Amino acid sequence: MTGGPLTWGFDTVAQGTMNNRSVLYPQGRVLGGGGSINAMVYTRGNAKDYDDWEQEEGCRGWSFRDVLPYFRKAEDNERLSNEYHGTDGPLGVSDLISVNEVTKAFIRSAQEAGIPYNADFNGARQEGCGAYQVTQRGGRRCSAAQGYLGNARQRPNLTIQTGCLVTRVRVENGQATGVEYVQGSDSREVRFAAAEREVVLAAGAIGSPKILMLSGIGPGEELARLGIEVKQDLPGVGQNLQDHFDIDIVYELKGKQSLDKYTKPHMMLMAGLEYKLFNKGPVTSNIAEGGAFWYGDSRSTTPDLQFHFLPGAGVEAGIPPVPSGAGCTLNSYFLRPRSRGTVRLRSADPLQPPLIDPNYISDPYDLHVSVEGIKLSREIMAQHSLSRYIKAEHFPGDNVRTQADYEDYARRCGRTGYHPVGTCKMGIDAMAVVDPQLRVRGVQRLRVADSSVMPRLVSSNTNAPSIMIAEKGADLILGRSLAASEVQLQSERSALHKAL
Repeated sequence: MTGGPLTWGFDTVAQGTMNNRSVLYPQGRVLGGGGSINAMVYTRGNAKDYDDWEQEEGCRGWSFRDVLPYFRKAEDNERLSNEYHGTDGPLGVSDLISVNEVTKAFIRSAQEAGIPYNADFNGARQEGCGAYQVTQRGGRRCSAAQGYLGNARQRPNLTIQTGCLVTRVRVENGQATGVEYVQGSDSREVRFAAAEREVVLAAGAIGSPKILMLSGIGPGEELARLGIEVKQDLPGVGQNLQDHFDIDIVYELKGKQSLDKYTKPHMMLMAGLEYKLFNKGPVTSNIAEGGAFWYGDSRSTTPDLQFHFLPGAGVEAGIPPVPSGAGCTLNSYFLRPRSRGTVRLRSADPLQPPLIDPNYISDPYDLHVSVEGIKLSREIMAQHSLSRYIKAEHFPGDNVRTQADYEDYARRCGRTGYHPVGTCKMGIDAMAVVDPQLRVRGVQRLRVADSSVMPRLVSSNTNAPSIMIAEKGADLILGRSLAASEVQLQSERSALHKAL
């Protein structure tokens, strides 16, 4: 899903900190965006992430107390219903129907390595290990398109057009008046959609800054050099790019327990029949079935590492399968990177892809904690519950032993965690692009509502937080809000229930 026609086919610029490698950088080119091609992992991050948005970034109204009602509003959880979880929202959230036996072994091995079991990463505490909940309903992916558009398609005030490329937001006399776009792969005919009230930009952490800059909203000198008329000089547009720097380790298995066997045609057919007849089996898997949140730096007060366990090998682009064709993968990343990158225009031509520079591990601390993640990954894989399945370590291999070896492996094999954020950051400082109401500074009737507005990367996958931003953004547009008192009310109900 991270390659092919459902993505924009982006790559990063050469990363000097990673042996000048260019990294595949998938962005969804499909209804539902990233949630239609991702691994469906449902995690929200740590409460402290959102409190820091408010307290340290000036994003009033975005503390965890404020955003939790929007997580709950969006959620339709099949198992959990409490002060942290909702059951009436459009976004299906469920346990995996079929969890691979090697994934279960990983969860036991993580406990053997000292990481306690956690049945809910989105509850009262984040740290621990377990199986991820996923954005599925009834064994099928529930993207934003599936969850939200399904009920909205018949509305007379909604028109959905696909195969479109937005070329710019038209700005006249300091306000957004509509959107210019082309439709079809070979089309050069510019069309215009007029806005009666507002334009809401939700093209993601790569697409949104690109569109703003093409519209003349961004770093003035840079835009002028490209021949773009500057409508609003906002130096923060395209800056502050953050992403998780993901590192895989791969093991070969003794038996055929992994999902790799389903790449063979006859096994693929059997899996398809099992799904069709019984709605279970490997087709219901999100591949990244199990995981953990834990500590790489003992001084951290909240988990700073996240792990994903995949009962298969060769799943990620650039990671070859194991010799026997049966393997498993464990990846890890530092949750709060200090490195910052950029998204810049290649030219004034909207058809040209942007210059994406995540600037991975440019801060030495990022590399330090990333290496701790590799070491802990190996420690988990060496525990009894998993070791009895394992034939050999495929990557990084026996030759990676010293700190220098680990750092070299990280530079050679690190990749995107698929979580770009921050390029239209929300806040009140000089580099803020939108205010806490998601309004673009200096331009009337224009908002941004996607992962690009995050001032800091959250400590988790980013799909659920992006949907939360959209839910809260919808209320901001409508001039209403979910009272934070709802959270207090739920907490009091829970306390009363326990007391009774």
